[in-house]
Amino acid sequence: MAATGEPLSIVDLHTHTTASDGVISPAELVALAGQRGLRFLAVTDHDSTDGVDEAIAAGQRLGVTVIPGIELGTETEHGEVHLLGYFIDHRDPVLQERLTEFREGRERRVARIVERLGELGMPIDLGEVQRLAAGGSIGRAHVARVMVAAGYVDSVDDAFERYLAFGRPAYVPRPRLTPREAVALVHQAGGAAVLAHPYTVTDVEETLADLVAAGLDGIEVYYAVYSDEQRDALRDLADRYGLIPTGGSDYHGPGQQEGRELGAAPVPLETVERLRQAARRTR
Repeated sequence: MAATGEPLSIVDLHTHTTASDGVISPAELVALAGQRGLRFLAVTDHDSTDGVDEAIAAGQRLGVTVIPGIELGTETEHGEVHLLGYFIDHRDPVLQERLTEFREGRERRVARIVERLGELGMPIDLGEVQRLAAGGSIGRAHVARVMVAAGYVDSVDDAFERYLAFGRPAYVPRPRLTPREAVALVHQAGGAAVLAHPYTVTDVEETLADLVAAGLDGIEVYYAVYSDEQRDALRDLADRYGLIPTGGSDYHGPGQQEGRELGAAPVPLETVERLRQAARRTR
């Protein structure tokens, strides 16, 4: 963010609401975007499109163009890979059938994580995690917030770094969806597929080459917490593979993650139209 706290762009293509692990509703997110001067906002909840209609309606009232989106979590033998989808048909029946499967898998996964935390001497109440999710797409961030409230960790990031991330003691694999399958699912729903926060991927270049062969449309270059040097390296990759460089804050709500305030990524305005055109080519 700029020193004044002003947004670095009028575009934010990576945000979350209470439909997954964000802490504000879709309408509240759009209202905040309007207050901060954003004109284009993608709602990209984890494995859920439940907040899209509410966000679009709020955007129509407030003059913010809401892009229907999603963030799909996938697994490889090396860890997690997240794929963003933009300009999707969020009511697509094939997509919704798979999201129902993912929701059920998330519920089983969280229950196992809670069991594992108990085995590690950190008992938490599964019902409390479920209440925090409030019917949205339940996930590890909800577990992390309960861990913070119980005093086991200092922050959500601390919970992930010590216990919940891949390879940590309470990590539980998600039901397997491969990155290639996620690209195909986004395209099936008429959207453009983008690799999210690439530096969380174990082998970025190997993964990227595989996904480009599967039809990947873009890569998240302007991620809010990435340095200029990281963004430069990702822009080079985007150029090499002919991908759209996208970006966003990964905003989850006020005070959730340092450096990820709404509008905190310098996303070029032209990115919106490039994604729109890429999505049209999948239909």
